[in-house]
Amino acid sequence: MTKLGSYAGRTAMVTGAGDGIGKMLAVKLAEAGMTVCVQDIREEAAATVALEIGRSAFSMTFDISDRDAVALAAQHFANEHGDLAMLWINAGVGVGASVLEGGPDQVRWAYDVNVLGAIWTAQCFVPLLKGDPRHVGITASTAALRAPEGDFPLYAATKHGTMAVAEALRGELAVKDIETTILCPGLLNTEIWDGAKARPERFGGERRIDPKIAGMWREAKTPDAMWPDIERVMAAGGGTLVCATDAGETRVAMRQRIDAIENGLVEI
Repeated sequence: MTKLGSYAGRTAMVTGAGDGIGKMLAVKLAEAGMTVCVQDIREEAAATVALEIGRSAFSMTFDISDRDAVALAAQHFANEHGDLAMLWINAGVGVGASVLEGGPDQVRWAYDVNVLGAIWTAQCFVPLLKGDPRHVGITASTAALRAPEGDFPLYAATKHGTMAVAEALRGELAVKDIETTILCPGLLNTEIWDGAKARPERFGGERRIDPKIAGMWREAKTPDAMWPDIERVMAAGGGTLVCATDAGETRVAMRQRIDAIENGLVEI
């Protein structure tokens, strides 16, 4: 029996599970004995992952940035599948834009998915969590732990928001005796660099990114490298897990940010 043995036979939902980190989580939770709802905005991607997993998985398709759509999906889930034991709020998009120059559609899309989408998912699906234990996972990013910089400052800004939502949820869920794991991954081999392929029309529609930019992602470790530590943290009742893949750069960047905040502290 795995460390997640107490969840065997129970149901988990993983959002954004059509590829990348979400797919890894869905596969590993199924291997741990759970029935997994594979959610994604892309119907074909979600269905393909569910089919790969087999009888212990099924798919759902809805847009987490649309509050009404999330509420409708939660009602459907409650009617068709019953109670949840685990919810992993994982869906997110990578936006290669700056704060100053990001277009209105880019900004709305990034914040509506990465920040508001996490809130809507929690509001609509946390009430479905039943039994003991219950667990909520939230995927943030190491970008949430350093000053937004580099080629993706808008993305980093939204992940600071995701992290703030996750920390707020942790406190609220603790009162309800629901365990929480916050995952902050570093650079991994995922498709987040091409996230615009799933952008809804109201945010400017789908757009494929030049694959030439994908080199550093494709050369990175795959998401399953994180699983042993994710399993360990979840088995301990939750916590914050930072999976850095940059030979200490994340630690240095975190220290610099903390020092800058501390140096700016004055007592009045």
